[in-house]
Amino acid sequence: MIPTAPEPERAVLVGIDRRDGSWPVDRSLDELERLADTAGAVTVARLTQRLDRPNPRTLIGSGKAEELRGLVNRIDADVVIFDDELSPSQQSNLERLVGEPVKIIDRTALILDIFGLHATTREGRLQVQLAQLQYLLPRLRGMWSHLAKEQTRGGIGSRFGQGESQLEVDRRLIRSRIAQIKRELVEVERRREVQSKSRVKSAAFRVALAGYTNAGKSSLLNRLTGSDVLAQDKLFATLDPTTRSYRLPGGRSMTVTDTVGFIQKLPHGLVESFKSTLAEVREADLIIKVVDVADDDRERHIEAVERVLDEIGAGDIPSVIVFNKVDLLDDHDREYLARRYPDCILFSARTGWGADALAGRIEQEASSLDELVCALVPYRRGDLVKMVRDQGTVVSIAFEPEGTLLLCRVPVRVARLLDPYRSDSVSELKDQEDEWLVNQVDGEARSSDHG
Repeated sequence: MIPTAPEPERAVLVGIDRRDGSWPVDRSLDELERLADTAGAVTVARLTQRLDRPNPRTLIGSGKAEELRGLVNRIDADVVIFDDELSPSQQSNLERLVGEPVKIIDRTALILDIFGLHATTREGRLQVQLAQLQYLLPRLRGMWSHLAKEQTRGGIGSRFGQGESQLEVDRRLIRSRIAQIKRELVEVERRREVQSKSRVKSAAFRVALAGYTNAGKSSLLNRLTGSDVLAQDKLFATLDPTTRSYRLPGGRSMTVTDTVGFIQKLPHGLVESFKSTLAEVREADLIIKVVDVADDDRERHIEAVERVLDEIGAGDIPSVIVFNKVDLLDDHDREYLARRYPDCILFSARTGWGADALAGRIEQEASSLDELVCALVPYRRGDLVKMVRDQGTVVSIAFEPEGTLLLCRVPVRVARLLDPYRSDSVSELKDQEDEWLVNQVDGEARSSDHG
């Protein structure tokens, strides 16, 4: 039998060990190796160097660059992947040093390649293509060096600079394509805004899942809502946002949106390209930060997620940390986490551990944003009464000749819809709410005693 499957590319990983207290180079290269594996390459060697600041010509020192060339030739590598972003000139210098046909790429290019593999929707493909073209544009010169060589031949026509002309043509084509993609993304974003407004009109409490890639966001979504969203043990398995509806135990409706995972050294251009997707996070009422509790770098993962949330303008949205995969921990480790993060939720998407606690916490967060409203709703607006029942808590209800008189605690969005029908009777009915609250507390106490 002759195998027909393509051989995986052999990759050499290169990292810089800095003394600035950032991620340890070995851990960072471990993550880079997982990225390479996701892209279909097999890592055959690693090369590291301790530097205070990168070399402007080759990122790594000249001696280490020569060592890299020898290593690549000796083990017959196909691609060299740098853990840090390469400037166009650094990439060009390294390509000349190592020689063809070995490819020189960086972490950014690798992530873009993975995104290109996993993007399935039109919006996702457009966003990835935009980021790829923006990354490619300043690196075009080296790609057309074979045409530039024709300028050195002399003779008629050489003064016109054929290579440079071709280079400018390609730059114009790429700039034109970038502009076209941006226009298309504007249209996609408009449609997303329409969908978002329809969700606002439904007044459902909106929850967004954010977290490091492969932390288990999709698995959490499936466990919580009973859906079957794709969940794989791969980096960036989910790129396109997925929204599912869910009804809390108290009856309140909500939506849960799974979004693209974050990663350390996430390319800024990629964040820019995916802003329309990440808008789902910015518009959320609550962000659930999903953390892989079994990962030794979980503290750094939390920092990386919070950094990206700040970057996209979602840093001030209320949030809850959910430590996923607690079934992999023993009792001692779980107790430590509960002490270290007293407000966190311990959860296992695989076994369902903590699902009730998570639902209760979401309900608590949703209720904390409720507003007390007294409104006389005309009978023709029965939809608003139904919305109050679905999204809030009815303290008292009376049927008057003009309509339904409600005293209720509802989310702010529902309260705004009730503004035209607000009644001055709220002071008279306030005592009813106090009585209702007392009854609620007494009922919970009796339930607890009975348990």
